[in-house]
Amino acid sequence: IALEIGFKGGARRDPRGKEGVSYLLSSMLDEGAGDIESQAFQTRLEDLAVRMSFDAGRDGFYGSLRTLTKNKDEAFDLLHLALTKPRFDDEPLERMRRQILVGLNRDASNPRSIMSKRWYEEMFGDHVYGRPSKGTPETMAALTADDLRNFVADNFAKENLKIAVVGDIDADTLSALLDKTFGDLAAAQTPMELDIAEVASTENLIIIDREQPQSMALFGGPGLLIDDSDFFPAYVMNYILGGGGFASRLMEEVREKRGLAYGVSTNLGALDYAGFVMGSVATENERIGESLEIIRSEMTKLATEGVTEKELQNAKTYLTGSFPLRFDSNSSIANQLVGYQLVGRPIDYINTRNSQIEAVTLDDIQRVAARLMKPETFTTVVIGQPVGLQDGE
Repeated sequence: IALEIGFKGGARRDPRGKEGVSYLLSSMLDEGAGDIESQAFQTRLEDLAVRMSFDAGRDGFYGSLRTLTKNKDEAFDLLHLALTKPRFDDEPLERMRRQILVGLNRDASNPRSIMSKRWYEEMFGDHVYGRPSKGTPETMAALTADDLRNFVADNFAKENLKIAVVGDIDADTLSALLDKTFGDLAAAQTPMELDIAEVASTENLIIIDREQPQSMALFGGPGLLIDDSDFFPAYVMNYILGGGGFASRLMEEVREKRGLAYGVSTNLGALDYAGFVMGSVATENERIGESLEIIRSEMTKLATEGVTEKELQNAKTYLTGSFPLRFDSNSSIANQLVGYQLVGRPIDYINTRNSQIEAVTLDDIQRVAARLMKPETFTTVVIGQPVGLQDGE
């Protein structure tokens, strides 16, 4: 049996000054619960061949459970304890905190992490999405067990819980297990008002000077929320531009024709309260400027000329044909199903998704490209020692 759960909220509900509390919590829920201490809890999971894990993202707090059907009752009991009676004992708390601090300190010297952190800060400013979802060494060091308890009390509720279960279990048996596992949760989470983010829309180039042989760039601008009527045309457009690997225009122009970079890509960022287009490229310091200029040119070309019928059909063929590969195991199916619920997809989405892609026309691509492909509104962060580029250009 594979179970996936998601509580809507995640790191965006970390209190100001306590950034990283949801991330620390995700490492603590299987470190003892009820009257079972950390080592005994882990031993029990191992004895039952149960895998339990948790994770925190910007918009959600997630849990996974994998169990043999014969051990389902005990496995679900352990999940119930983890969610409703976590211990947060001193020894595992300090152990997990140290592990996370090691990672945060490593990120502080990792070029890609430095670049990403700065880009989110520039794009979202004072909005919660501009804050580090894993916290900082300072906030992580100051978090307490009470902070973890408060986050659980404020955020773990039936109102914002989504569940998907796949495997050898019938609906009646599952229904009783779910009631037993999640029935003790609060009815509703503590209210928290949050406005749609105002994504930065003024052209800005930020250079982070760092001695290294390559420069890396992260660029992007305003995009679409996932419920926007243009989302599927944008999804297809992005595949053609930079989301399709070697089938994309940017890989063809930047790598194949000119050998400017090993890889270049774009994607659509669709958070609950923000939509954005983003992309990345890395190459020699002397060639990063040329690479960014080619990317900018291809975006402008896409906005003014659209795509060809062949490009559109090839994109549709891949995007619809590869869709079944997302459902190749119990775990994959459960993961997809809970994800669709968290972003508000309708119950028949699996049956309608491909038809929505097939319905995209050349005019749709032209319209959404003109709407989104505006490099003059993009924020670009470059880390390295780029030749010929200066802050604010």
